[in-house]
Amino acid sequence: MIRLAVVGNGKMGHAVAALAPEHGFRVVALLGASDIRPHGITAAVLAGADVAVEFSVPRAAPDNIRQCADAGCRVVSGTTGWDAERAPVEAHVRQAGGALLWSPNFALGVHLFAQIVREAGRHFRAAPSFDAHLTEIHHAAKKDAPSGTARRLADLASRGLGRDVPITSIRTGLVPGTHSLLFDGPFEQVRLEHVARDRRVFAIGALIAATWLAGQTQSGVYTLDDVLGPGEEA
Repeated sequence: MIRLAVVGNGKMGHAVAALAPEHGFRVVALLGASDIRPHGITAAVLAGADVAVEFSVPRAAPDNIRQCADAGCRVVSGTTGWDAERAPVEAHVRQAGGALLWSPNFALGVHLFAQIVREAGRHFRAAPSFDAHLTEIHHAAKKDAPSGTARRLADLASRGLGRDVPITSIRTGLVPGTHSLLFDGPFEQVRLEHVARDRRVFAIGALIAATWLAGQTQSGVYTLDDVLGPGEEA
């Protein structure tokens, strides 16, 4: 079995830990802020993990990833909201000879949905009378807005359309994640939507990514496209 450390003991961390055994993992560490705070994430804290799955908060993710790399542990991260620090963190991982796989969304359906959004943008370029707008809804506790997934989807649609796609973010209740792309014309409307019904969909995707990353022999920085195949143009 693959030895797994889960970094972040919130709802996502617990979902990953609960599902890990049926996906071929043995959880050797479940780390919350109190476990990390005294000395950071070290090889001893990671307890011999082959790979870590990191779901924490934006302010903690960069250091968590750097420290995993320094400790020689490959890391899959699904934390969003730290885009400004991604480039230096990725550079640190490469310099440390580590491996990072980051994605704003590990739902496999979102990977396919992104391809549909990209193609829709291309087709609607020929219909300038349609306005485009992306709406995303997440639970009230989500820290970042717009979501990383919403920014990625809006970017894909914008590339196809040749114009910006605005985003509306809603934070309410316990919604795991809903992303809707609307094309609104004078007398008709087209709506594309992905709905995550349970946060386990993200946990399963992260574990699939962790299985893939644990089997890689090369260091570097990866995305979900490396696991599932390219979902968008380079």
